[in-house]
Amino acid sequence: MASGWSLNLQQKKLIDMTEQENQQEEKMKLKEYFGFGEVLGYFFRKKDPNRPSSFNLKVMHGINKISIIMFLIALTVMIIRAITR
Repeated sequence: MASGWSLNLQQKKLIDMTEQENQQEEKMKLKEYFGFGEVLGYFFRKKDPNRPSSFNLKVMHGINKISIIMFLIALTVMIIRAITR
């Protein structure tokens, strides 16, 4: 009887640990959705002296920055319109 009781407690502890892990994973997923660190890092990073520099590469990055800004503006307008309706 005693071994069955301890086994039941171990199972409950294991279930509690897996539920806690699932909650932590859900929090990380939510945090990843609202993490703009990579976007801000793209705009405000230091120039790497070891990276080759060419006109085509500069233009490509400039166009990428413009498209990211346009996307963020459109996203904020859509969110504002959805909230105000």
